[in-house]
Amino acid sequence: MKTEEMISVSVFTMAMLQLDTQDEKKANLKQISEMIDEAASKRAQFVCLPEMANYIGIGDGPFINAEDVPGGETSALYAEKAKKYGIWIHGGSITEKIPGDKHVYNTTVVVNPKGEFVAKYRKIHLYDIDVKDGVSFKESDSIKAGDEIVTFNSDFGPMGLAICYDIRFPELFRLLTLRGAKLIFNPAEFNLFTGKDHWENLVRARAIENVCYMVAPGQFGPKKTFHTYGRSIVVDPWGNVIAKASDRACVVTAEIDMGYVDTMRAQLPCIKNRRPDTYKW
Repeated sequence: MKTEEMISVSVFTMAMLQLDTQDEKKANLKQISEMIDEAASKRAQFVCLPEMANYIGIGDGPFINAEDVPGGETSALYAEKAKKYGIWIHGGSITEKIPGDKHVYNTTVVVNPKGEFVAKYRKIHLYDIDVKDGVSFKESDSIKAGDEIVTFNSDFGPMGLAICYDIRFPELFRLLTLRGAKLIFNPAEFNLFTGKDHWENLVRARAIENVCYMVAPGQFGPKKTFHTYGRSIVVDPWGNVIAKASDRACVVTAEIDMGYVDTMRAQLPCIKNRRPDTYKW
């Protein structure tokens, strides 16, 4: 959608769907459909979902349940609901097929109120860890990393896209900000162990240092091999948590004022006061 075709709206209602996604895709899609309906009944103008919205399982499950994006049933559901209610939908993330490859992408799509796909982001930073006598996990065994930083224009202003582990890489969020983003999404399935200590601190830090809104919907509850933290949050440009989910699958709304970003950036001109000429790598 071209920027000049958009209606400029500063204040709008954002709804986060905090899901408890499991390994039954049909049931997960039913949960998503019903919760989008609930968000629309709350007069949400933008609805966002967490990471791995349509399936969380083990073994080959993520590969078997991967879809074309767009073109699969989950993307079709988003488009149908966006058009039905005249809302924007950020699809969290799902696994995207890669023809001829045993890997998949971890992919976000954004759909406008006409049911059109206006942005797609593939997770750049993969969660590969190996702690001696501790946790060992390699997301890169099944996921292929993306390589494109993505912003998009909405009816409410410019926004940026990230996914889960990306939150630990401030360079990405600064680049999204420098490309115009005033609000950045970070859908996640943070595990309970790191979530309880790091989740809110990281999301608030990215909001404060970039003077932007952070919208971070998360997965909640026990899965097959780990427990997700939940606590989906919206953080304003001052670093205040203005919405937080309770410990259950639920819909949480927040009022977003994109004009507030401009006000705060004028009062705290840290983006303007950068000295890239002195930053040597």
